[in-house]
Order: sequence, then structure tokens, then C-alpha cells
Amino acid sequence: MAAVVSDTPDASKVESEQIKQFKDFLISYNKLSELCFTDCVHDFTVRQVQDKEDRCAMNCMEKYLKMNQRITQRFQEFQMQANEAAMAAAQKAGALA
Repeated sequence: MAAVVSDTPDASKVESEQIKQFKDFLISYNKLSELCFTDCVHDFTVRQVQDKEDRCAMNCMEKYLKMNQRITQRFQEFQMQANEAAMAAAQKAGALA
């Protein structure tokens, strides 16, 4: 069964936003992979991933994801404060007018 995509501007916006979110996810994933690989994998003389490398990669991934989550949380908090300040300023301007 094929999915039906509406040609309305709203559907196009949603699809565009989904594509942007997926691209952002891929960029983040690639950064994480490259960062942790560069930091943790040093011995290319054996085929198996060594325990030390595996632990390093897992710790790197956990730290990166926690850091990314914390930054997102702070950004959302900042946005809420900015929105509240803008609404207060608009209400104040409306009361003065």
C-alpha cells in the first residue's frame, strides 16, 4: 500500500521538516562515530575490537549523548525564557498603546 502525500503547503512543510530532522540526526551520528572512533581505536593490527577500545567507545558515546541532551535542554529553557520575555514585552506595549 503506497502512502499518499498531499500537495498542500502544510504537508510539504511537514515533509521538509522531517527531512531536515533526519539530516540533523545523520550529521550528529556521523560526528559521534568519527569522534569516538578517532579517540578510541588505535590498534589496526588485529581483527577483533579490543575490550579497551569497546569500553572507550561506549563511554565516549554515553558522554556525547548526555552532552547533546543537556545542550538541547538548555536551549529549550532559553527559548521558553525568551518567549516569555517577548510576550511580556508585547503585553506591556499593548497596555501602553
